[in-house]
Amino acid sequence: MRIAQITYSTKPRGGVVHTLALAEALAARGHDVTVWTLGRGGDDTFFRPVDPTVRLRVVPFAARDDESVGDRIERSIQTMAAAFDPAGYSVVHAQDCISANAVGPCVRTIHHLDEFTTPRLIECHHRAVTEPVARLCVSRAVAEEVGHGYGLHPTVIPNGVDAARFARAAGPEGAGARARWRAELGRYVLALGGIEPRKGSIDLLEAFALLRADHPDLRLVLGGGETLFDYRPYRARFDQRCADLGIEPVVLGTLADDDVPALVAAAAALGFVSTKEGFGLAAMEALAAGVPVVARDLPVTREVFGDVVTYAADVPQIATALAAVLTGTAWDDGAGAGRELAERHSWAAAAAAHERFYEHVVREGGDDGQEVDLTDHQRAGRG
Repeated sequence: MRIAQITYSTKPRGGVVHTLALAEALAARGHDVTVWTLGRGGDDTFFRPVDPTVRLRVVPFAARDDESVGDRIERSIQTMAAAFDPAGYSVVHAQDCISANAVGPCVRTIHHLDEFTTPRLIECHHRAVTEPVARLCVSRAVAEEVGHGYGLHPTVIPNGVDAARFARAAGPEGAGARARWRAELGRYVLALGGIEPRKGSIDLLEAFALLRADHPDLRLVLGGGETLFDYRPYRARFDQRCADLGIEPVVLGTLADDDVPALVAAAAALGFVSTKEGFGLAAMEALAAGVPVVARDLPVTREVFGDVVTYAADVPQIATALAAVLTGTAWDDGAGAGRELAERHSWAAAAAAHERFYEHVVREGGDDGQEVDLTDHQRAGRG
């Protein structure tokens, strides 16, 4: 098949990571895959090298400092729509709201449902769920949200994870890189994804403050943060709470892709306290590296991670859970189970399932708003 994968950015956000890894795995299965994206801020390629078997089309998208979030999203849609030509593709697969509004009839992966407040963005979000010819989700929990909210029933294909990459970072060959991070940062709790409401950053900060008496050497480290949205008011509240609590977290910002595995592997724990997630790729990567995870107790985290992470529902529970994993009482032999779980989520398996789904969509013209039974497909079992 000739497949177009569409994403809204070149930056290391979860949906972009998914797009590239899936594209490479589909190309490895013999498909002709092109990834289309918007080159924000002058970017002409992605945040990491992409396998040369995957074609790249980066559409220039100039920054405008005086632009609202709504205007930026609308201009993103218009820019991609003007550049993208669906001719010749068997499947067009949009990985986000912007892409789904830009490319016409498509498969859409709904990683999670957003909650917008302005009429323009609410309508944009609604169209991106209802107008595609077929829908996928990376977890059953999000698929059920779509069912309850829209009466549509996406097919579930879980994320893959490059478990071997994070396992290497935790092994002998990664010892030097881990040592460098620990020399720079000391002993630390890590959070990835930036400082924003959905990531629960202030809750993690408040919980960290409760740990200091028993763990005076511990630091809070936050990495990532590339986003389309304006989270400056939330960041101001975060910074004010840091001042109030006398905490100086290390804010690394966007990281070089090669630096991430060792940063994760060197952490004492990963704080994964998002209020909304589609799957939890950062937590799965931490498990692949043998790092204990404290996760917000959500249906999606229970579904994906089972009993291999420690759950917490509020700030006191987050603090208690972190204290438990830092002292080993809630981790014990969990590293092996976490690694096994991560290893079961391969991109090769995800690509094989996508292939079967695409074949159904091409044959039937869509999914008719219903989940596709991939186990009962002509190619069931392949891959």
